[in-house]
Amino acid sequence: MSQAVSSEARAIGDRVETFVRHVIVPYERDPRCGSHGPSDELVAEMRAKARKERLMTPHIREDGGHFNQLETAYILKKSGLSPLGPVACNTMAPDEGNMFLIGKAGSAEQKERFLKPLVSGEARSAFFMTEPAGEGGAGSDPSMMKTEAVLDGNHWVIKGRKTYITGAMGAKVGIIMANSAQGACMFLVDLPDPAIRIDRVLETIDSSMPGGHSEVTIDNLRVSADQMLGKPGEGFRFAQIRLAPARLSHCMRWYGVGLRAQEIATDYACHREAFGKLLIDHEGVGFMLAENQIDLKQAELMIDWCASALDAGGDGNVESSMTKVAVSEALFRVADRCVQVMGGQGVTQDTIVEQFFREIRAFRIYDGPTEVHKWSLAKKIKKATLSA
Repeated sequence: MSQAVSSEARAIGDRVETFVRHVIVPYERDPRCGSHGPSDELVAEMRAKARKERLMTPHIREDGGHFNQLETAYILKKSGLSPLGPVACNTMAPDEGNMFLIGKAGSAEQKERFLKPLVSGEARSAFFMTEPAGEGGAGSDPSMMKTEAVLDGNHWVIKGRKTYITGAMGAKVGIIMANSAQGACMFLVDLPDPAIRIDRVLETIDSSMPGGHSEVTIDNLRVSADQMLGKPGEGFRFAQIRLAPARLSHCMRWYGVGLRAQEIATDYACHREAFGKLLIDHEGVGFMLAENQIDLKQAELMIDWCASALDAGGDGNVESSMTKVAVSEALFRVADRCVQVMGGQGVTQDTIVEQFFREIRAFRIYDGPTEVHKWSLAKKIKKATLSA
């Protein structure tokens, strides 16, 4: 499959790798990297350097055209070699998925107003879908959505509560999902807005995404009718357009960190001695690194397979579910073994191995927990069998 990646995409991906390894990796110890992700000041500083190297949003060509999914995978894997790489190069969630959605479903006016500043890296965005579980809101089951949108003249009035909203703090563009009398809808909004209140930024296990994850109250937000994506009732369809590629791009980025964590653990095992020989010469350690290499190769192949399915014109729902499960679980095994190989050093913040362990543990939940994807796949297996 890698042979299908164009020389243009390879050249950009290789430049991204050089940039991330030599320019961005040193920022990993910057004190501006906090529990809620890198600060806006740090994001701007890194993006200025990416822009200077013409590596801002590298998976989108200067004419606005996208590389295909297989080529995007090659580029995003390289950007993911550091947790900060996707932030610096503007390939990070939720912006990457939001750019993809607006590019597919937005009007010319919406693209000019909301997409352009995202592609340039001048703005960040947030996707408002998940709701507080304690209030019976939507999580993995979006049909439970309680946020409401009511038509009032040529405006919509939106009211509801959202949670785990990545990047809401500091975002300039928002995509809000809400139910209307005609069905689920999506709205593009300018941020900040006084009607969208950030109640708190949650303390979570991960720390790579700028702005962290917020709990939000939307209190009678008035949105012009021309800020709706598509038509009333198309919200769930647009969610599917966004979710399959977004799941996959998460896999691409975290694969890059997994590869680098393996490099760090391997280097440690090849230089650290214990009980009279190098760690890697102890079977228990060497076997873990070998298993990591197997898991990484399988993850890479799953990513490329799913990317090829999307490039062939499919919706990718089944393929992205399978890939999300396989890759998130494989990379978690990789992270766990890297920590184990490095012992006490593996649980310190002296390298990104400890952070990778935390980040990939969270990835097993967001964009659909492993169990939800398996349940969905099992339903499809049953349907196909009984209808045969």
